[in-house]
Amino acid sequence: MSKICFFDTKPYDRTYFDSYKEQFGFEIDYFEPKLNADTAIMARGYEVVVAFVNDTIDAKTIDILYEEGVRLIAMRCAGYNNIDFKAAYGKIHVVRVPAYSPYAVAEHAMALLLTLNRKIHRAYNRTREHNFSLNGLTGFDLHGKTMGVIGTGKIGRIFIDICKGFGMEVLAYDPYPAKDSGINYVSVEELCRRSDVISLHCPLTKDTWHLINKDTLQLMKKGTYIINTSRGALINSEDLLHAIKEEQIGGAVLDVYEEETEFFYEDLSGEIIKDDILSGLISMPNVIVTSHQAFLTKEALNNIAEITLQNIKDYAEGAGLPNEICYRCTKLDHCDKNEKNRCF
Repeated sequence: MSKICFFDTKPYDRTYFDSYKEQFGFEIDYFEPKLNADTAIMARGYEVVVAFVNDTIDAKTIDILYEEGVRLIAMRCAGYNNIDFKAAYGKIHVVRVPAYSPYAVAEHAMALLLTLNRKIHRAYNRTREHNFSLNGLTGFDLHGKTMGVIGTGKIGRIFIDICKGFGMEVLAYDPYPAKDSGINYVSVEELCRRSDVISLHCPLTKDTWHLINKDTLQLMKKGTYIINTSRGALINSEDLLHAIKEEQIGGAVLDVYEEETEFFYEDLSGEIIKDDILSGLISMPNVIVTSHQAFLTKEALNNIAEITLQNIKDYAEGAGLPNEICYRCTKLDHCDKNEKNRCF
């Protein structure tokens, strides 16, 4: 096995994967379309497929891949909520990149907050037109404010450190609290009631789907800011848009959107966006949307390419798969790194 089928290719993917492929001895065929049931046939003759977070890897897609000879799906990302693991079990192994640069995502979250709060985006557009007025650009000090962090994995804890550097009080919620971390854990309800800003850093599961909804939004202080650099469906987007229109929520910065698959990573500047909620959010002066770019740093892209190809090498050599994901594992997480037997 030396040839790899690569879906949803962007120029930066080629740059970083090409820099490592000879080191690992692989050939990569790059395809521009996203992986889904309509494009899975393109994987005919390949044993390994490299996929991404916005590919649709449902039961139908998996069945087609399996029939065409695919036995490994290597996700070049940490997220995996777009995969039907029960359909894959016993047919196709799935590996991921569990951590590539938590600093990249945490720093982007803070950059978004600073941009929204201090109206940097509006000031940038004004001065380019020689408008040097300060009217409407007033922000607030982060120092002394309360940040609510939902999810205290690697990214969440780095974000907490950044917030503490600004002199913020930090509250956190996580069903699996980090032991001996010194983090002040509270319930979701208390976090919503007390926080001036809330940032989401948790995976998308059946328990976190639409965690931010009309009920939790109503618990929040009037004027609360919301940051989401994790998964779009953590937020009920329609409820968020309504809360912004009603001025219950002071603003939102979103690097993800629950229906982003058809939009993000593509140039649609000449087309009409037929998603009224996304269009509504983008039109709000107190909402900033970026196109799932929090991961996009040189360090992260290097790590993604190297770890993805190492995952494939482990499979090719029959070694253990420390970054394998299986629905039978605890919390749907990757297998124990000391486990040398494959899931099937």
